[in-house]
Amino acid sequence: MIDNRGNKKENIQEKSFPKVHVNWFPGHMAKTKREIGEQLNLVDIVYEVIDARMPLSSKIIDIDNLIQNKPRILVVTKYDLCDKTETDKILSWYKESGYYVVALDLMNGNVQGLLNLTNDIMDEINRKRVLKGLKERSARVLILGAPNVGKSTLINRLVGKKSAGVGNTPGFTKNLSWIRVNPKIELLDTPGILWPKMDDQEVAKTLAAFSSIKEDILNIDDICFFIISKLFEYYPGRLKERYDVTDISDMILVYETIGKKRGALSRGGIVDYEKVSDIIMNDFKSGAFGKITFDRLK
Repeated sequence: MIDNRGNKKENIQEKSFPKVHVNWFPGHMAKTKREIGEQLNLVDIVYEVIDARMPLSSKIIDIDNLIQNKPRILVVTKYDLCDKTETDKILSWYKESGYYVVALDLMNGNVQGLLNLTNDIMDEINRKRVLKGLKERSARVLILGAPNVGKSTLINRLVGKKSAGVGNTPGFTKNLSWIRVNPKIELLDTPGILWPKMDDQEVAKTLAAFSSIKEDILNIDDICFFIISKLFEYYPGRLKERYDVTDISDMILVYETIGKKRGALSRGGIVDYEKVSDIIMNDFKSGAFGKITFDRLK
């Protein structure tokens, strides 16, 4: 089949939407993991932060080796942005698996529940310290998670003022640092970390779609294809409403449809695929598809 540029469609498909293996583990992540290991003996409790829109994919797969047997609270950020019906199924599974789970709306909700749970866990730790003849102390909490899951926003809500810089770019936080929340709690903030080898490419592309992987290293067309595919699988009505797309068997036709609907055209009325990818990414990042969750329990 020939397209409007006189090329075979199969060749355009292959050229425009190559399958790229997604992996991102820069040197500072390996350094962060080493430094966490060096500081771990100072830590009482761990806040493991995950994104409610990808509560499985954003969980660091080798975290158990990293934090050993420290008491852990699974802090679920961006709960206001997720599909609660689907996310709650996963959070229930975490709870049934023995996790403490606290879901937060960091923009409008409060964090008192998290502080109360932290104090309860630390009270038990201090009781054991006293039995050993040691003094009670404030909780020292390690906060960690994948890049761009909301750690800095969480810290600012806990402290009640802007203590940590907030950015939408993964890798914004660069160093470990101690931050005092109140007389009872101190936080050890850490840069976002992933793992060295991403064998599950669906997980990798989910992380990329939600900006946990640096965009500079990605093939944006490939990530857009993934986003369209997941929206078609889980939220087809929203895809139709936004782009009038009802079939994704041919991604070139999908791009043509979106380009014409949104005016992403170059001279001669030809659809500009790069502009279409920009539209898809910008719509996705701005929440134009509503409250969504890309992970499912299998």
